Amino acid sequence: MTSPLVVTGLSKSFTMHLQDGVELPVVQGVTFTLEAGRCAVLGGPSGAGKSSILKMVYGNYSVDRGSIMVAHRGQFVDVATATPRVVLGVRRDTIGYVSQFLRVVPRVSALDVVAEPLISRGEDASAARPRAQEMLARLNLPERLWLLPPATFSGGEQQRVNIARGFITDHPILLLDEPTASLDVNNRQVVINLIAEKKAAGVAMLGIFHDHDVRDAVADSILDVTSFAAGKVAA
Repeated sequence: MTSPLVVTGLSKSFTMHLQDGVELPVVQGVTFTLEAGRCAVLGGPSGAGKSSILKMVYGNYSVDRGSIMVAHRGQFVDVATATPRVVLGVRRDTIGYVSQFLRVVPRVSALDVVAEPLISRGEDASAARPRAQEMLARLNLPERLWLLPPATFSGGEQQRVNIARGFITDHPILLLDEPTASLDVNNRQVVINLIAEKKAAGVAMLGIFHDHDVRDAVADSILDVTSFAAGKVAA
């Protein structure tokens, strides 16, 4: 089976323009392959560059050197050099992302926040909203909150909305940046179950998990980012 994501020779540094252009190296020579139906975990201490790698794969960070080859619409696309239009298409159809924080949209209900990724991919709202309800129920978000904007929710409640939004689609690649950081034990188990279901569906996942119990439960392989560390900077 062709690997949906192949990263080769990836390097990244930040230029501090307000400090006389000082360069802070992050990672160099990052190379790995992501397999369908498996979850690879980025390991290493805080500051090793784990989140930076996720953000480069998603196209949020530019790349100094290397390639990020993604199987997209029947061909491979290099996210590292793709145009913004192509990157947006990759995000819509191929790579999903669950970040640590929910981007709160004023006056938009939690239900519509979760349903939006499906609607943006062409699914009718009448079909997307029941699926959003199912996801919110699985993540134990009280029904009384579904029609309220998440801006006033607690951190854990916002993260459950965030997870529901990220897991609701059928993207073949899913990036997970500390999805269980703000969750209690019961909801961490829900996320473990969701990841297992994605594996069974053939989804390739790349994640960061500082919770060792969750990491041990979901990881099929661990990529030690310290082997690619180019300097000590915050990820």
